[in-house]
Amino acid sequence: MNYKLIAIDVDDTLLTDDLIVTEGTKQAMAAAIAQGVTVTLATGRMFASARKIAKQIELNVPIITYQGALVKTLLDGQVLYERNVPADAAKELHAFAEANGLHLQLYVNDELYGTEDNDKIKAYSKLSNIPYKIEPDFNKLLDYPMNKMLIIDDPARLDEIAEQLKPLIGDRVHITKSKAHYLEFMHKEGTKGHALRFMAEHLGCAMEQTIALGDAWNDNEMIRAAGLGVAMGNAIQSLKDIADYVTLSNNEEGVRHVIEKFVLNASVV
Repeated sequence: MNYKLIAIDVDDTLLTDDLIVTEGTKQAMAAAIAQGVTVTLATGRMFASARKIAKQIELNVPIITYQGALVKTLLDGQVLYERNVPADAAKELHAFAEANGLHLQLYVNDELYGTEDNDKIKAYSKLSNIPYKIEPDFNKLLDYPMNKMLIIDDPARLDEIAEQLKPLIGDRVHITKSKAHYLEFMHKEGTKGHALRFMAEHLGCAMEQTIALGDAWNDNEMIRAAGLGVAMGNAIQSLKDIADYVTLSNNEEGVRHVIEKFVLNASVV
């Protein structure tokens, strides 16, 4: 297959556990780009956070951010695709979080907001390399467009919360997990699968000519949609079960392996 588009998840996929992109992976990506392949990021991260990763690997393309709710060009910041959490669902989610004492984060105009300066938002800010703002009264923000909302908590509790919220707002929002302790809420069409289809159409390539790589359940829509859906060696088992191919882990240059095997056709040791 002559692949034309590669969409790569960032955390625990492109990045090693040390939060770097290896030189070998950078070289493989550059070689694919030199062959005319579009290489992009597909991440749950904010655009501002993903842009820093993209600059590290010198990508100059539209990138998929906020789980697929925002596709925006790196160079001129042009919004190509955007879906926001419906305002009524956002308010219901906020009320639920308040009633249950949950840590909820909002994303307004590509800025991160919390209601209090606690360990959860500090850790998230450090991981994403993004500053945050504190607004004790989220009612002041809920009428603004939001690409994503996020609850941070114990993984088992989040699974229970997701089941409680599905009958309340599941008809209007896409609910997924990017990490075990991150429960995320987007528009129904704010998935990596929707964004990958948009990107393929935007570039004029068939879905059969796309590759998607990821490690977590929030990657499942693009893994299913892509011509070649790849799960990392460190991916959760449920993602490996639906993938077309399982590569090496994020610490073993799994992304490089896929690009060399399927795009560059190089012999991989």
